[in-house]
Amino acid sequence: MESNLDQIIKGCIANDRRAQEALYKMFFPKMMAMCHRYTSDDDKAIMILNDGFLKVFSNIQNFEGRGSFEGWVRRLVFNCISDFFRKENKYLKLIFFEESEKEVDQVVLDKLFYDDLIKLITKLPGNTHKVFNLYAIEGFSHQEISETLNISEGTSKWHLSEARRKLKILLNTNNSNINHAG
Repeated sequence: MESNLDQIIKGCIANDRRAQEALYKMFFPKMMAMCHRYTSDDDKAIMILNDGFLKVFSNIQNFEGRGSFEGWVRRLVFNCISDFFRKENKYLKLIFFEESEKEVDQVVLDKLFYDDLIKLITKLPGNTHKVFNLYAIEGFSHQEISETLNISEGTSKWHLSEARRKLKILLNTNNSNINHAG
């Protein structure tokens, strides 16, 4: 028996506007929440989200059925977020840290572009890296992460905290490299 999502995907491949609308409505809340992690400007978030869905609809025939469809959609929308900040030449600030955390030198964040921060994230170990990506980049909740990685919510929260702690260290190390290089 074919699932509702499978029917919607087939409809989108056939360029059926009703299927596209159903897919958009199905994933809008989670994808919009992910966009809002990167910008509080509703107009920018909608613009990024719509670009993401345009990529989804343009490439839906390329979804191979490996992994979750939602994960595939998240990846395309996240790529649009990345492209937006690159095109706008915006700096990515405080995306990885709580607003109240001021331990990271703001000068470092001002000098780092998005790609530089992504490179730092790849230096995080194992599950700490996975949890950070799922939470901060893909917008998963701790409950979703715990189910995906088969860990407790508390362990997910610990990995996120550990990722932030390690990123602060990496950022401050990068800061001294920037200051000594320039």
